[in-house]
Amino acid sequence: MKAHGLVHKYGDNVDTDVIIPARYLNTASHAELASHCMEDIDKDFVKNVKSGDIMVANKNFGCGSSREHAPIAIKASGISCVIASTFARIFYRNAINIGLPILECDAAAKEIQAGDEVEVDFDTGVITDVTTGKTYEAQPFPPFIQNIIEKGGLLKSITEK
Repeated sequence: MKAHGLVHKYGDNVDTDVIIPARYLNTASHAELASHCMEDIDKDFVKNVKSGDIMVANKNFGCGSSREHAPIAIKASGISCVIASTFARIFYRNAINIGLPILECDAAAKEIQAGDEVEVDFDTGVITDVTTGKTYEAQPFPPFIQNIIEKGGLLKSITEK
């Protein structure tokens, strides 16, 4: 499984309140959540994001409240993968539960720039910055987690069994 797209870059401590502001938590519509994704930190994100794009951030991505809405909004916006130096634990778990691929790789998170074209191989954990030609090694998910992501989330992977 691979992801390939242009990078949207963010810094440290991007919390769930800026990923999807609390004022929109009263909707269950994934499309509605996506339409407000990142708006408090990047007003142009929803206009610029394209299906397959990749989000890159530094440390502690997804900190703050434990809302599943945050990874849902990111995935529904078209982002195919999030790469960060580190993730907040609850965001990490929620992302896997809803089938949003995420990878921790400090060097990639620090060096990859906004607008770079990046390819991710989830089987090997190799991240390639096509723009610069540089490659990075992230820890790939074990097969059972790859299966959860490929099926579109934990519930979908369980109901198929």
